[in-house]
Amino acid sequence: MAAEGGGKEMNEIKTQFTTREGLYKLLSHSEYSRPNRVPFNSQGSNPVRVSFVNVNDQSGNGDRLCFNVGRELYFYIYKGVRKAADLSKPIDKRIYKGTQPTCHDFNHLTATAESVSLLVGFSAGQVQLIDPIKKETSKLFNEERLIDKSRVTCVKWVPGSESLFLVAHSSGNMYLYNVEHTCGTTAPHYQLLKQGESFAVHTCKSKSTRNPLLKWTVGEGALNEFAFSPDGKFLACVSQDGFLRVFNFDSVELHGTMKSYFGGLLCVCWSPDGKYIVTGGEDDLVTVWSFVDCRVIARGHGHKSWVSVVAFDPYTTSVEESDPMEFSGSDEDFQDLHFGRDRANSTQSRLSKRNSTDSRPVNILFPHQPLSRARTHTNVMNATSPPAGSGGTNPGSNGNSITTPGNSVPPPLPRSNSLPHSAVSNAGSKSSVMDGAIASGVSKFATLSLHDRKERHHEKDHKRNHSMGHISSKSSDKLNLVTKTKTDPAKTLGTPLCPRMEDVPLLEPLICKKIAHERLTVLIFLEDCIVTACQEGFICTWARPGKVVSFNP
Repeated sequence: MAAEGGGKEMNEIKTQFTTREGLYKLLSHSEYSRPNRVPFNSQGSNPVRVSFVNVNDQSGNGDRLCFNVGRELYFYIYKGVRKAADLSKPIDKRIYKGTQPTCHDFNHLTATAESVSLLVGFSAGQVQLIDPIKKETSKLFNEERLIDKSRVTCVKWVPGSESLFLVAHSSGNMYLYNVEHTCGTTAPHYQLLKQGESFAVHTCKSKSTRNPLLKWTVGEGALNEFAFSPDGKFLACVSQDGFLRVFNFDSVELHGTMKSYFGGLLCVCWSPDGKYIVTGGEDDLVTVWSFVDCRVIARGHGHKSWVSVVAFDPYTTSVEESDPMEFSGSDEDFQDLHFGRDRANSTQSRLSKRNSTDSRPVNILFPHQPLSRARTHTNVMNATSPPAGSGGTNPGSNGNSITTPGNSVPPPLPRSNSLPHSAVSNAGSKSSVMDGAIASGVSKFATLSLHDRKERHHEKDHKRNHSMGHISSKSSDKLNLVTKTKTDPAKTLGTPLCPRMEDVPLLEPLICKKIAHERLTVLIFLEDCIVTACQEGFICTWARPGKVVSFNP
């Protein structure tokens, strides 16, 4: 879905693409951007992000959209596939000096037609609470940068809470805030609450309650993204040290970990049922991790640059299985994003009361350079469970990926759809053993199989299909090192923490489409459409099959 890593344009920009469920069409009349619609010079800017909220407007048009471009932040009525966007009338527009918005999140629990709470993180470390409907700025947290001076990488409301929110920084620290408390006029002092392998949690030591309530130190290097589980009880974090760490949020206990094949992990998301976690990163791979088994059950490959976003489409995970469709080769992978529902009734009695349910979007899937997303749909030949979709974006997949239907007699996993330079082969006895061990976990995913990587010369394949150049071989590159307790990658490679490529099934892209000149930064799944954004600052609406009948591309 994006240009080659080196910027070479090989194919035209697509305005439609076909998947198993039908034809998706780009709606040019529903494209949002800065009002002057001039492509944004993205050099040196933070990624464009998009957040949605529904304010339960009685008019039936309650969707609202927030996005950042450079130093600007916009808030619009979102009309989706129903009506053309009116870019001349944003509800609210803000231009910042000296810092840039990096991420934002709405509180869906408290949103009304008269008021909405929006958190905005900034490149200098501050977090702002604003109401774009009332056009008010309520509070500014870490205003003097006494808590953390590094860039905010991720900010989210704690599921089910009207007042608690979590903020991650490129320093590797996370902080839990309460909107009702102040941050104090001096640097906070901390007291150790809990410590484990490669993480520590501290409480703020103060005579009166102040922010932050908790300080999490996770791994080494930047903490790139975190995501709450659908029930709000667990927290998945991905860091520049290459580790996925999953915590029980309330008890602050480490549930499980996973290590990237190499390089940092950049993005993370949960499956709608909470059974799987998907990550993407600088190894150009999408990794599927079983929450129950605490192990890697599949990897998706085919990307030629960093995977910057990953996501499930909750609206197509129950599509009934049918004979797989043939897809013609094209130039880029399609990206998936999850507009999921975070529900939580867990309590943090020491800190604050929470309410029970929360419906909120979870952003996910895009690569680091001009980006594309691979959308992989489930095609289970021997399973009755519903399919699960996940996607990874990559800056430049070749447009000659071919989908080959699997054999009709696989036991128990289907064959993988083959990419160029990869000959399909039957799994050997080693694969048979692995089949029995992880079939129950991977049976939901499409195009999964265990290949004998030795026969397929996968190591050579991997070097050809992935951007090895992004990874530094210098031991002094602290951002790409694992934690101090695991400084030797050779000790993790081949273990359950980081299985070798030949030891897990592969998930391969079914379609590859290039939909933007610049790297993609957002993909959000809504019921009637898909919303994408690229680093130029254009937010586009793609109508789902059958939702728009009068559109001419």
